[in-house]
Amino acid sequence: MRVRDELRMNVNQQPHMASPYGQPQPGYQGYPQPGYGGGHVPSGYPAQYAPYNGPGSGYQQGPPQGYSPYASFPSKTLATNLVSDLSSSSPLDLGMRGPPTSGAPPVSGAQSYSQFGQGETQNGPPPMGAPPQRPPVSQPYTPGAVNLSGPQPPYGQQFGAPPVSMQQMTNQMASMQVGSTAPSPAGPGYAPPSVSQATMSAPYTPASPPTFPPTSTAPSQPLPTEAVAPQSYYGAPPTAQQPFPNAAPPFSSTGPTQSQAPPPVSPQSFPQAPPVSQPPFSTAQVPPGPTQSYGGPLPPTQPSFPRPPLPTSQPSTFPAGPPPTSIPSQLPGVMQPQPPVSQPSPYHSGPPPNSTGFPPQVGAPPRPSLGGMQGPPPLASQGHPPLASQGHPPMASQGHPPMASQGPPMASQGHLPMAQANHVPSTQPGMPPGPINASLSGPPPQPGMQGYPPQQNGAFGQVRGPQPGYTGPYPGQPNYGAQPAAPAPAPSAPKRLDPDSIPSPIQVIEDDKANKGSEPFTTGVRGQAPPLVTTKFQVRDQGNASPRYIRCTAYNMPCNSDMAKQSQVPLAAVIKPLAPLPADESPPYLVDHGESGPIRCNRCKAYMCPYMQFIDGGRRFQCGFCSCVTEVPPHYFQHLDHTGKRVDCYDRPELSMGSYEFMATVDYCKNNKFPQPPGYIFLIDVSYNAVKSGMVGIVCQELKTLLDYLPRENPDVESNVRVGFVTYNKVLHFYNVKASLAQPQMMVVSDVADMFVPLLDGFLVNVSESRVVIESLLDQIPEMFADTRETETVFGPVIQAGLEALKAADCAGKLLVFHSSLPIAEAPGKLKNREDKKLVGTDKEKSLFQPQVSFYNTLAKECVAQGCCVDLFLFPNQYVDVATLGVVPTSTGGSIYKYTYFQAPSDQERFLNDLRRDVQKQMGFDAVMRVRTSTGIRATDFFGSFYMSNTTDVELAGLDCDKTVTVEFRHDDKLSEETGALMQCAVLYTSCSGQRRLRVHNMAVNCCSQLADLYRNCETDTIINFFAKYAYRSVLSGPTKNVRDSLVNQCAQILACYRKNCASPSSAGQLILPECMKLLPVYLNCVLKSDVLQPGADVSLDDRAYLRQLVSTMDVAESHVFFYPRLLPLQKLDVESMSVPVAVRDSEERLSRGGVYLLENGLNIFLWVGVNAQQELLQNIFGTPAFSQIDPNMTTLPALDNPFSKRLREIIESVRAQRSRYMKLMVVKQEDKLELIFKHFLVEDKSNNGGASYVDFLCHMHKEIRQLLS
Repeated sequence: MRVRDELRMNVNQQPHMASPYGQPQPGYQGYPQPGYGGGHVPSGYPAQYAPYNGPGSGYQQGPPQGYSPYASFPSKTLATNLVSDLSSSSPLDLGMRGPPTSGAPPVSGAQSYSQFGQGETQNGPPPMGAPPQRPPVSQPYTPGAVNLSGPQPPYGQQFGAPPVSMQQMTNQMASMQVGSTAPSPAGPGYAPPSVSQATMSAPYTPASPPTFPPTSTAPSQPLPTEAVAPQSYYGAPPTAQQPFPNAAPPFSSTGPTQSQAPPPVSPQSFPQAPPVSQPPFSTAQVPPGPTQSYGGPLPPTQPSFPRPPLPTSQPSTFPAGPPPTSIPSQLPGVMQPQPPVSQPSPYHSGPPPNSTGFPPQVGAPPRPSLGGMQGPPPLASQGHPPLASQGHPPMASQGHPPMASQGPPMASQGHLPMAQANHVPSTQPGMPPGPINASLSGPPPQPGMQGYPPQQNGAFGQVRGPQPGYTGPYPGQPNYGAQPAAPAPAPSAPKRLDPDSIPSPIQVIEDDKANKGSEPFTTGVRGQAPPLVTTKFQVRDQGNASPRYIRCTAYNMPCNSDMAKQSQVPLAAVIKPLAPLPADESPPYLVDHGESGPIRCNRCKAYMCPYMQFIDGGRRFQCGFCSCVTEVPPHYFQHLDHTGKRVDCYDRPELSMGSYEFMATVDYCKNNKFPQPPGYIFLIDVSYNAVKSGMVGIVCQELKTLLDYLPRENPDVESNVRVGFVTYNKVLHFYNVKASLAQPQMMVVSDVADMFVPLLDGFLVNVSESRVVIESLLDQIPEMFADTRETETVFGPVIQAGLEALKAADCAGKLLVFHSSLPIAEAPGKLKNREDKKLVGTDKEKSLFQPQVSFYNTLAKECVAQGCCVDLFLFPNQYVDVATLGVVPTSTGGSIYKYTYFQAPSDQERFLNDLRRDVQKQMGFDAVMRVRTSTGIRATDFFGSFYMSNTTDVELAGLDCDKTVTVEFRHDDKLSEETGALMQCAVLYTSCSGQRRLRVHNMAVNCCSQLADLYRNCETDTIINFFAKYAYRSVLSGPTKNVRDSLVNQCAQILACYRKNCASPSSAGQLILPECMKLLPVYLNCVLKSDVLQPGADVSLDDRAYLRQLVSTMDVAESHVFFYPRLLPLQKLDVESMSVPVAVRDSEERLSRGGVYLLENGLNIFLWVGVNAQQELLQNIFGTPAFSQIDPNMTTLPALDNPFSKRLREIIESVRAQRSRYMKLMVVKQEDKLELIFKHFLVEDKSNNGGASYVDFLCHMHKEIRQLLS
């Protein structure tokens, strides 16, 4: 059982037998190696390694100058600082390792997680011998051991001796695997070394010719950020983010692109690492044991590569697939020429161009054959090795896009030497150790290699050579330049984490689809976890609410508070009361009990539901929440059957279903009178900026047709919603559009300090009655203000005006405000520009998220009391203080839409689609929600867009079908395993037709007294949704660094508690994750490095405030794709099938230069085009076969008459239909300035703002867990 319940990863490196702290083993190096910081890059960046001295240079030695490992690929390498962070302080080695004795000084930086020093990352005991030097990151690090016996000469080259045999390399790589729980025979925690693992190849079958993402031939300098508007991600034109350029590219690929599909291995098992003690891998034996490697296959054994690889230019070499990343079979005694350490950066997925023709490093991901690149990789020419080509397998072809290929251009810039370095011929057997950069072209991967996923990071598969200067190569590393050492029993190299051996989100998602997507999910069984949000499934309501309405963090709650505190697993529910349902599921039934109203418990007031127990022949019922006994009203009486159930149980939704609605009586209405139908008031900014941008004209034109689509319950009946119109700048203009008028009348209110509505009759009207007058008004508004010179606006009085109008009409409703600039005109709610980037990262940063005046908090409270919901559409060209302007929308259940640098031609489509959906969607007005629970737990905290005047009632002026309310529960007594825990969410609201209703959702979960049962029934996606909301709210009260640290600490406590209490004993170097939480580290890292918690220099304060408010109401499906975007390889699209290609992992290594990828995160859609994409593919999508002729400014794809174009456009539309916001399409050409923005979403890579790569963060978590356990 246990195996299925958890995954084990040997994060530790093997103990090095040699020097305890000697040079870091290759694997060690910065754990991160793999694409995380440093190692990852095939070319290896040193970044991760702690000891590493200095940015690239330290290791540089070998690599050509100028290729600073870090520099170029920032992302891959952890930033140096990152490294230092971790490293300096504590080694990440998941194993223990002594302080490096002579290693390079730790990197200095304080990057966040990347901090693992190289050595630090190791997991195993430290090697004993030489001081750890960090091998260049690029070295492939093979964890195996080739031990080169002698220290290497400090060649400039980066490579260490090649591992003696491929296998060894492979083994080395393997050693870092995540293993399944069962300890391998080799020993706890480590799996036996794997043999040359041919298996690796399996997973990657070369699907297509490898493509490499170009390593970005871009110039070496960082891309210009120019042109991109800063807010690019959110609506504005994207600005190129400069930071990216220098920063490491945010996502360097981290691993083989294997994301495609990890090997079938059970997700949880990762291959176990070989036992530390094992000899270097020279013996490669297959590891017994579940060695599945998480991610990718092990490197296949390959024949040796001794022969020089083909010229890189040869594409043919491996077109078929990426070369195996590790070539295990290299000759064993020979040093194979490993590719120079500096393998190509992970960015590139292509084979490295070594000119030397060395075979790809073992550990390195196989380089795709250059063929793809045809010709030497361009980078090389620029001095950047074509990273893609190097060493990264074309994962894409394998199904993983070679992210590498996309390497940020940075890689190309000047880093290329790294890449080359890797390729440098290690001292090939006959080759002199030359500088790596000798020619950049990398050898084409050997044919034999094909099909293997390249393992890019040293950790994962490549062998990275020791750094020059380090004495010995890491065991397992090829020595480059050094004499090949005999394979000594060197200490085993520490293993590096292979990105393909760590839990893959894609694998988990695909497994869930296969296991749970075919059968309907029936809710009758208490405490069963539903399918993931990424799985398409049908729900059958049999007594518990559908997961579309309620998702819980744990479906097996601890019986007492001590257990809950010990585990630290948050107990929460994400509730979406009005969630839309697919066409094949019926909406909640409406129950009308007449004038007496719904049946309720006398004491706790819970509504009748399946958890009420009828007794005394059906004359009374016992409440499932508080156990109170209540009389059944005579009209509701019914006899019981032999099981104690009412005979009409299945005829009554409230007795047999989890979700249903009651018609509310007048007692549930404000002032004891039924409500009026709601009103929609459109308030349009007509200042100079708003008119000039085209917004005013677009809004007026659209409203003429949109008013026919106001919300209604019955599509065949006219909507009851009434409408009104106001325009404003420094003053307000009200319009009388009464049906009896020939022309609309305008009334101006210039006394904004004391707002009032100048007319009652004729302001809120029925659309069908006043259509002619309304259309006349909408035609005239753009003309009236076409020549305005007024630039100042007010904002507070605008909301006051709408509120007063709804009060006068005695109805609830919605204000749709279209606003363009900071309200600096003299009026209540006037604001000043307080944007101060110098406060970011300081203790005063929290003030930037807080409203600058209290006026809007008071106004929001008044709006809620009236049922006045505010939706704000912002069109800013500069700072508008979203943190303050957003107070009213977020307190009233409204929404904020932001279109920075709005330009009609490119942004009109997105704005109009958002507006149409906002106006048409089902809404509830004047809503109050209360969550009741059974004895033992209670709702203690709430997150979302609402107002609370007491501790129990969530008040929502408006509640739409996209909004969620997240509720946290705490124990106030013990729970029993027999009865479980119950919750009932009841929402009282006014429907768009004016009816007062109660919607009830019930949920029962199990309770447990054993921690193992808790950990077996959690849902990671919901936990992450909760953590994000909790953290995003916490930035209002403390520094973002403290918020990040507390999240990391809580996550570490959750995993440490599991290891201590639920996992079988194993080596401390092994990282053990519960099966249902194995993705917690990768997803948590995405939250930690999000723009709100760790902003890049180009992220505006308004964007951060906007995202903070947006995430607070997201459901689990939206937060999942927001933090871990979906990346689809379109070159694998089958036009005959209705299915979408399997997504690949969000890492640059997975991008292939020859591929085209679609990335979506719920707010943006990017179409990334590799420079070597096939002409036929480009012709089918863009109507031009030339990459250079693709227009990067297009926002819609041409409608071409070919199956591929039609299918692709259908996919884009279906993706948009799944999200609550319309996503604008952005075409990103590889190596173009927009690529920096795109890379920001490759969340498994190191980010330019200091965020750690997935591998680095996993090592960091392991270190934190070990500290807690020790």
